[in-house]
Amino acid sequence: MADSSVPPGGHRSGRGPRKKHGDRKGRSGPPRGRQGPGRPPSGDPAREAALDTLRAVREDAAYANLTLPRLLRERRISGRDAALATDLAYGTCRAQGLLDAVLGACCDRPLDELDGVVLDALRLGAQQLLRTRIPPHAAVSAVVELVRSRAGSRPTGFVNAVLRRVAEHDEAAWVERLAPPDALGRLALTHAHPRWIAEVFAQALGSDEELAAALAADDARPAVHLAARPGEISAEELAAITGGDESPYSPYGVLLTEGGDPGELAPVREGLAVVQDEGSQLVALVASRAPVAGDDTRWLDLCAGPGGKAVMLGALAAIEGATLDAVDRAPHRARLVEQATEGLPVRVHAGDAREIVLPEEAYDRVLVDAPCTGLGALRRRPEARWRRQPEDVAELTELQRSLLRAALERTRPGGVVTYATCSPHPEETTAVVTAVAAETGAELLDTAALLPEVPDTAVPGDGPGVQLWPHRHGTDAMYAAVLRRV
Repeated sequence: MADSSVPPGGHRSGRGPRKKHGDRKGRSGPPRGRQGPGRPPSGDPAREAALDTLRAVREDAAYANLTLPRLLRERRISGRDAALATDLAYGTCRAQGLLDAVLGACCDRPLDELDGVVLDALRLGAQQLLRTRIPPHAAVSAVVELVRSRAGSRPTGFVNAVLRRVAEHDEAAWVERLAPPDALGRLALTHAHPRWIAEVFAQALGSDEELAAALAADDARPAVHLAARPGEISAEELAAITGGDESPYSPYGVLLTEGGDPGELAPVREGLAVVQDEGSQLVALVASRAPVAGDDTRWLDLCAGPGGKAVMLGALAAIEGATLDAVDRAPHRARLVEQATEGLPVRVHAGDAREIVLPEEAYDRVLVDAPCTGLGALRRRPEARWRRQPEDVAELTELQRSLLRAALERTRPGGVVTYATCSPHPEETTAVVTAVAAETGAELLDTAALLPEVPDTAVPGDGPGVQLWPHRHGTDAMYAAVLRRV
C-alpha cells in the first residue's frame, strides 16, 4: 500500500533475519551485554551511532532509516558527525553481502559463529576500508577501540588482524577475487545486490544492457526530494526557500542539493511541503490525471498510510472540488494520515481495504498503491535487499491482486483505478494488472500518455503501465497502470 506497509515510504521492507548472530557457543569475545541504541555516545559518537544502528538491524529486525535518525536526535549528533554516521550505517547495511563475502575470505571461522558486536564492527570496518576515503590506519584503529569499549580487550586482536587482511586489497581487487564467473553474478557482487534481485532487474528491463547502470544507481545514496503542497506553495517558491532545484518531471517536486535533516526546513515544519520521492509524486499525478467520464468528486486512496500520496491527492482534490477517502489497515498509520492531511478534504478510515464500509458506495477515481517487495526503493531502505527472499513474492502478488479487484469493485462504471507498486518485479506489476484486467473485463488505459513530460517509461513487451527507474529518471523504481471499469 503506498505508504501502507511498515517502513516509511509505504512498502514492507521484508522479514527480519532468521538467525541472530552472537547466540552460538564459541563466539569471539566475552558475552555481550544488552547495549542497544539507548547507549550514550562516547568519544566517537558517529561510529557509536552507526554500530548501534547495525545492532538494531541485526538483532531486532529494525529499519536503519528509522533507527539512525532517532539516535542522532536523542544523542544530539549533528553536522559532520551526523553525516559520517549516516554514510557508515546506511552504507554498511546496503553493502552487507559484499562486505560479508570479503570478511568471509579474511576470517578463519564462519561469520555466524562470531559475537554480534564483533560482526557488526567488522562490517563497519570493512565498509570504511573498501567504500570510503577514510585512511586505512584510522579506520582500523577506530573500530578496534570501538570493540574494546563494547566487548573488552580479548577480541581486539582478532578484529585488528581481520581488518588488516581486508585492507590488503581495494574493493575492485576483492570483487575480482570473489566474483562468480558469469556476468550477472559479477555485477550483483560489484554493486552489492543478491543475485536473485539482479535477475529480477534484468527481467524488468527486458535485457542485460542497462543492468549495470540500474544496479549502480540502486547502490548509490539517493537524493532527497520534496513535494510542494498543491495550492499552498509552488515548486519554484519551495526551491527558492530551501536552496534546492526544481525536479525535472513533477511540477511540485524539488531536489535538495544540501545535506541536513529535511524535517528541519521551515516549509516542511509548516506543512507546506513533504519529503517524497519524485516517483511517488508522479504516481499521485497519474491517479489525478486519469480521464473520468462524468462526475469526478469522489476519490479514494485505498492504501494510504503514512500519508505521502494522500497529501498530494487531498490537495489536488481540494483544487478540483472533490473529497478523498483514505484507508489504512493499521490504526496508528491511519492516525499518521490524519495528521499529514489536516486541513484538506480528506476523511481517514482504519480497516482492511477489501472489507471496510466507506461513506460512498462507488468512487470516481481510486488509487491502490499495494504492499510489495519494495525492490524499487532499496536505495532508501538499505537493509531491505538482504532481508527479502524470492519466496516472498508469491504471497504479495496474491494480496496485490485481491486489492486491485477490491478497488475495481469500489469504482463506478466509467471510473478509473490507478494501481501502483514500488517494485519493478514483473510478477508484482504487469502480471498483476494483466491478470485482474482479464478477470474483470477492466479496460487498460494508456498510462504513459498521462506522463508526457517523462521519457522512456515503456514496459518491455508493450506491457501495461509505466515503469520509472533510478538510473533513467532519478526516482525510485515506481510502477503505475490505470484501468477503467466498464
